[in-house]
Amino acid sequence: MESGYKGTNKMITGIVFGVITFWLFAQAMVNVVPAVQKDLGISLGMLNVGISLTALFSGMFIVAAGGIADKVGRKKITYLGLILSVIGSLCLILANGAVLLIIGRVIQGLSAACIMPATIALMKEYFEGAERQRALSYWSIGSWGGSGVCSFAGGAIATYMGWKWIFIFSIVFAILSMWLIKDTPESKGEESGAFKFDFGGLAIFIVTMLCLNLVITRGKDFGWTSPITLGLAVVFLIGLFTFIKVEKKREHALIDFSLFKNKPYAGATFSNFLLNAVAGTLVIANTYVQVGRGFTAFQSGMLSLGYLVAVLAMIRVGEKILQRSGAKTPMIWGAILTTIGVAVMGLTFLPGVIYTVVVFIGFAVFGIGLGIYATPSTDTAVSSAPSNKIGEASGLYKMASSLGGSFGVAISAAVYSAIQSVGSLEAAASAGIITNVIFAVLSLLSVMVFIPGRKSGKKAPQPTGNPTPKLGGT
Repeated sequence: MESGYKGTNKMITGIVFGVITFWLFAQAMVNVVPAVQKDLGISLGMLNVGISLTALFSGMFIVAAGGIADKVGRKKITYLGLILSVIGSLCLILANGAVLLIIGRVIQGLSAACIMPATIALMKEYFEGAERQRALSYWSIGSWGGSGVCSFAGGAIATYMGWKWIFIFSIVFAILSMWLIKDTPESKGEESGAFKFDFGGLAIFIVTMLCLNLVITRGKDFGWTSPITLGLAVVFLIGLFTFIKVEKKREHALIDFSLFKNKPYAGATFSNFLLNAVAGTLVIANTYVQVGRGFTAFQSGMLSLGYLVAVLAMIRVGEKILQRSGAKTPMIWGAILTTIGVAVMGLTFLPGVIYTVVVFIGFAVFGIGLGIYATPSTDTAVSSAPSNKIGEASGLYKMASSLGGSFGVAISAAVYSAIQSVGSLEAAASAGIITNVIFAVLSLLSVMVFIPGRKSGKKAPQPTGNPTPKLGGT
């Protein structure tokens, strides 16, 4: 811990504001599609590309940004992310067509890649033990809860003030965040030798992820057995094999696969990927109640109000369970409740009001599960990684979130669309939601296999002042 500095509530608030600015431009955009399309006069396809670019660029660059933060400074990279957020938001405010929209969304994706791992690393550096768990709870409220808050806020701002005001608020939060964390000392990982960036690994990784994304999102349009889809799938498999082989041999690799030798870190990251993939439920359930049950966008948004409240309410509960009984118990219960909440939403054969009540309850239980899971999972990931690689480890953990959510939505939508073309809307919605139940069950299994339990009669382990937890096998 540099110069004896201890994290403050001002620092926590600044970091939460930084995380919220990400959700304002990431999540709010999903809710204002008709308004943006009408205002800018662009096709729905082009707008969907613009929306997805932020998550894609965030997912592709977040590990690289986390690794760079360890070398050049975590505060510097946080500031870079916030400045990029302002520039990206300005592009959208000034947009009058597709060009600035696309440029702004790409810049916002790069902004998110900088903000997310660097802020987690700052939390790890300047807070210890229970205080770190409290700080990460507020980070989780900004991250997991921010998606729901900004979804509602974005809709309200767009309805009463105009959609571009969302990005004016985003700029305000970014500037406030920079002001609030200005007194936080710089933090770097201890590294011997010159800093070398793995541009080759990044290039292979980007091509590999783009091919996978195109197969999942455009496979139906291209034709699942078409030369384009099959070619992309082959490039993905070759890219994945090459990337793993090349990275294992490099001293300054983009992804340090030795991090996954630590079972708790591996379990937190794998389960995080799979539980974020369950985000496909939100898309399928909202689409189905609007198309199949005649709900308005506002009414379908109200259905998920219980999810938002539950996530926000349960995050600190998850923190308290973590402190009393270790990480495994709340992570298991979080995954179980998420599975139950998602599963009941698949009961599309239920009639009108009964199905509406069941979906509302399902969303709430889903939110309770995610809320309980959030802090124990994040704390396990950061406390299991060595201090000189906490930015990279946090980047990998958050990449699991971004790519899990992105691919979960894409896979769920592909299943929904495929079943709908040959069967009923109800069957399509059930199949899409069952896909997410499978993700949740796999997440539960990864927690049970990888996360160590607490030995009977002992208090949950509280990290001490030792700055470099050991990494390696169990």
